[in-house]
Amino acid sequence: MPAPLPLGGLLALFSAAFTAVMTELLPAGLLPQISHDLHTTPTATGLLVTGYAITSSAAAIPVTTALRTLPRRPVLLTVLTGFATLNLLTALSTSYPLTFTARLLAGVMGGTLWAMLVGYATRIVPATHRGRAIAIVSAGITIALCAGIPAGTALAQTLGWRTTFAALSALALLLMAWVRLKVPNLPGENPTHHLPLRQVSRLPGIRAVLTLTLLALLAHQAMYTYIAPYAQHTGNRTDLALLTFGIATVAGIWITGALIDHHPRATLHTAIALLTLAMLTLALLPAALLPAAAVWGTAFGAAPTLLQTALVSASGPEHADIATSMQTTVYNLGIAAGSLTGGLALQTAGPAALPWTALLILTTTWRILPSIRYTRQ
Repeated sequence: MPAPLPLGGLLALFSAAFTAVMTELLPAGLLPQISHDLHTTPTATGLLVTGYAITSSAAAIPVTTALRTLPRRPVLLTVLTGFATLNLLTALSTSYPLTFTARLLAGVMGGTLWAMLVGYATRIVPATHRGRAIAIVSAGITIALCAGIPAGTALAQTLGWRTTFAALSALALLLMAWVRLKVPNLPGENPTHHLPLRQVSRLPGIRAVLTLTLLALLAHQAMYTYIAPYAQHTGNRTDLALLTFGIATVAGIWITGALIDHHPRATLHTAIALLTLAMLTLALLPAALLPAAAVWGTAFGAAPTLLQTALVSASGPEHADIATSMQTTVYNLGIAAGSLTGGLALQTAGPAALPWTALLILTTTWRILPSIRYTRQ
C-alpha cells in the first residue's frame, strides 16, 4: 500500500502560506483605520502593501541562494519568528516610518517562505503524491484570500486593526510549535552538488514553465485588477463576481488535487483552455460575467499548483527551492505587468478592451504548452 500523506506536516505548511498571504494583503482592507492612526494618507498606507510585495520579489532569489545549504526546518522557524515579531511590531507601532520598515522586512520573510514551501512539501511525501502535496499547501493562499482577508477585516472593524495584527503574530507563534511537532527537519542542499542559479535556469523545461507563469499571471491580472470598472460597464455587481470567482478557485484547487498526480499535463491544458474560454466569453458576452467568473476562478485556482508542480518536475526536488524562488519573482512581475497592461487598455480603449487584452496574451501560451513536461520523479 502507498504511504499515507503526512497531513500534519502539510497542513502546517498550508498554515504558513495562509499566514504569509494574510500578512501581505490585510492592510489593503484596513487603509482608513491605519491611515487615521498613523496620520498618513490612504495612498501612503497603500505603500505598506506595495513595499512588502517589492521586497518579497527582490529577496526571493538572493536570500534563497544564500540559505539553500542550511537545514530546512530552522529556516522555516526563523521566517515564522520574523512574521511573529514584525506583525507584533506593526500592531504596536505609532510611527509610519517604523511600520513601513517592518513591512519591508516582513516582505523579505515572505519571499523566503514562498521560495521554500513547495520544495519542502514535495520532499516530505512520496514522489507519486507531489502534486497533491503542492495542492494542499497552495490551498492556504486561496483560503486566505476567500475567507481569511474578509474575516480579518471584519475582526479589525470590531476590535481594531492593531488587534488583528497582534492575532497574526500569535498565529505565527502557534505555528512555530506546530512545525516543530509535525514538520520533519530536512537537510539543505549539499554544497558540492548544488547547481548555480544560472545552471538551474537552464535545466530543460525551467524557462518554459517560468514563461508560462509570467503570461498566465499577466493575462489574469490585466482583467482581475480592473474587474470593478468592467462589472460596472456590463451592468453586473462586482461583489457577486468576486464571490463567484473566489468560491470557484476553491473548487479548482480541490479538482486539481484529485487529478494532478495522475493526469498533470491534461489538467494543465484544461486549465489554460478554461481560462481562455472565460476571457473569450467576457469579450463576446459581457453580460455573462458571473458564469464566466466561475469558469475563470476554477481555472485560476488550478493554475498555481499545476505550474509549481511542473517546475519541480523540471528542476527535481534537489533544486526546487532555487527554481521556486525564480518563479516567485516571475509571479510578482506578472502581477505588476498585468496591472499595468490592464490599466493601459482601460485608459485607451475602455472596459470592453480588458478581456480582449487578456485573450490576446493567452493565445501565446498555447505555443509554450507543448514544452511543459511532468517527467522527473
